[in-house]
Amino acid sequence: MKHILIVDDEPAIRSSLKRFLSEQGYAVTVSSSSEEALKVLEEGPVHVSLVDLVMPKMDGIELIHKMKEIQPEIVPIVITGFGTITSAIQAMKAGAFHYITKPFELDDISLIIHAALEHYTLREENFSLRSQLSTESKYKNIIGKSDEIKAVFDLVDKVAGTDSTVLILGESGTGKELVARAVHNNSRRSDKPLVTVNCAAIPEGLLESELFGHVKGAYTGAVSTVPGRFDNADKSTIFLDEIGDMSFKLQVKLLRVLQEQSFKPVGSAKTHQVNVRVVAATNQDLEKAVKEKKFREDLYYRLNVIPVHIPPLRERKEDVIFLAEHFIEKFNNENKCDIQGIDDTALKVLTEYNWPGNVRELENMIERIAVLKRSGKIELADLPAKLEAFKESATMTGKELVANDSVSFKKAVSDYESTLIKQALERAGWNKNKAANLLQLNRTTLVEKIKKLGLTKQVVSRWSLVRPPRID
Repeated sequence: MKHILIVDDEPAIRSSLKRFLSEQGYAVTVSSSSEEALKVLEEGPVHVSLVDLVMPKMDGIELIHKMKEIQPEIVPIVITGFGTITSAIQAMKAGAFHYITKPFELDDISLIIHAALEHYTLREENFSLRSQLSTESKYKNIIGKSDEIKAVFDLVDKVAGTDSTVLILGESGTGKELVARAVHNNSRRSDKPLVTVNCAAIPEGLLESELFGHVKGAYTGAVSTVPGRFDNADKSTIFLDEIGDMSFKLQVKLLRVLQEQSFKPVGSAKTHQVNVRVVAATNQDLEKAVKEKKFREDLYYRLNVIPVHIPPLRERKEDVIFLAEHFIEKFNNENKCDIQGIDDTALKVLTEYNWPGNVRELENMIERIAVLKRSGKIELADLPAKLEAFKESATMTGKELVANDSVSFKKAVSDYESTLIKQALERAGWNKNKAANLLQLNRTTLVEKIKKLGLTKQVVSRWSLVRPPRID
């Protein structure tokens, strides 16, 4: 029920309006003064207010201003017996939706309130749409509804508006760069582009020049002065991906940038002062690297101000369907395909698979299937052979004895045993010790069963989109 507030110092007008609007189904509150009206607004939401322009102590214009401070979404309508062009302009500037003079017809009031409520609803819908679009823009391409990924969103919300250094941790393929972009895009530096550097992709001898620039003649081939990525990122954000691969020598220089926001280009004696926010990422265990003297401890603590851990896809299986649907739509558009989704059995396989390559592996798989299949639903037969063990599990719903039919008990048990062992081996990267632990078997027992069943790695890995890492 919509709430209407009537503010007028004339009792007859208050009572007649309340009676009329109540009969029309509105919740109506009346106030004889501006001060009393403000108390009503502080107690709960009001959709439309009818405000007398001329009142003692606080006039209608001042009241509308204060109303907007308490409830910005309220729609005020000014009523007065002293209508002038000047007062009308003042009322509209203060935020009044409409301006009517006394005496007035009650039917006119009804029409104006109806229009005001439509305006309120439209503005509410626009606000909701803008909020939705803003959220989609904030986390563009970060897909998921699991609690784990929501925790990442919440942390990004908290840190994006600061200048604190962020360290993004996660396995390869989890989307660390997407999170770095979300941090930048929601920061006060978002008007400038994010500068990205993959520290593992640039040879060590060139990385220093790439980061800090060089002057003409600094080394053979340096025919001109070239600014570095930190120069380009001044007043913006620099994303240092695979920071764990940076050499000790460069770690020292990076530490200085973090401490002093300054550096010297290669071959230059001049110090460059910059204002750069650093977001770094790695798939390595930096704490372990520090203990092994492979990464500087002081730099680690400088980087690890705000750690953001991105969980692997195997820890957020409920996101697989949302990611798969997103990639289907993406590759339908890019390759002019007409993939119509995934059938239930294929989806069961996708959600049971362990995804060692994480989101990137899923994306590659969907792209390949879309390009080869072109149209229709993704079915079990469309999935790669490396998922063979999971396919068998998905289709094995149990054998039934039916009229004029029989089932070999030994064969059914053997098939099921074979499927379980294949899954364990696949999940363990064909490490027999780990597979035996998964199945709670002795290693020798498992080896005997593998030989007896004639299982080989090629059974589940005839071809693959992203080869899972071997764990030995």
